[in-house]
Amino acid sequence: MSIKVENITKLYGKQKALNNVSFEIKSGEIVGFIGPNGAGKSTMMKIICGYLPPSSGNAEVNGFDVMEQSLEVRRHIGYLPEQNPLYPEMYVKEYLEFVGGIYNVKNLQGRISEIIGLTGLDREQHKKIGALSKGYRQRVGLAQALIHDPAVLVLDEPTTGLDPNQIVEIRNLISEAGKSKTILLSTHIMQEVEAICDRIIIINKGEIVANDRTGEIYQHTAQAGFIVLVEFNKVLDESIVQKIPLVDKVLKVKGDSWLVSNSNGIDIRESIFKFAVEKGYSVLSMQKQEKSLEEVFQELTK
Repeated sequence: MSIKVENITKLYGKQKALNNVSFEIKSGEIVGFIGPNGAGKSTMMKIICGYLPPSSGNAEVNGFDVMEQSLEVRRHIGYLPEQNPLYPEMYVKEYLEFVGGIYNVKNLQGRISEIIGLTGLDREQHKKIGALSKGYRQRVGLAQALIHDPAVLVLDEPTTGLDPNQIVEIRNLISEAGKSKTILLSTHIMQEVEAICDRIIIINKGEIVANDRTGEIYQHTAQAGFIVLVEFNKVLDESIVQKIPLVDKVLKVKGDSWLVSNSNGIDIRESIFKFAVEKGYSVLSMQKQEKSLEEVFQELTK
């Protein structure tokens, strides 16, 4: 396992920021770590990186204990905090030389050139960090997290405050890095999680409320039934649509389209089609409706 967290609890005075949290992340996984503000995400990430001690429990990164072998953990982790800690008076290349020197990176100049190319900082490398846009400062933050070629990346809100184009650019950088590294990613952008993460961990009030593969996270919510959006070739009264076998709820959307559902989760598409054939109607379109990740998130953390 690249990251292993066992029964971590963190107390701030009497406040319990994390309560008996456990999870594992395998090598090569990109895992989305999501939750409301104050849920414990940043605290968990700081514990994994060795910046905060847990009150109880333990965590490992690549087999190294985060408290007992903190220096080894830091050698294997690239960390981008939510508040990107840069030196605005330093030049981009100068800053990467500084960080690379801390890690004793071999062939440092060659590695800096490689990372500058990877993060798209070619034209900005001779500028002061304070003169860069927020999008490019985030690129510099990613560059410092990658400079020592860590096996694990921990990224806390890497796209906060960026415009849509910058978000896509940073997302592509993370996806590219994920081809060879394990990534734990915290974000509030649900589309970002769905686009690049293999698995999702949802935390609420210091406790894990869901932990599953991205396509299967929806099963952790209450049964929403089987819902279908269907369009007929003519206007039908609600009383007629309610007669479709196995359908127990109907809602007119617009024109000739209806949302029809079975609250027990039974697939009603065949029943709708047979009903239409028997009554002489045509089904112009029929689509199963899925919950969005945003809806799942709201239901599990409300």
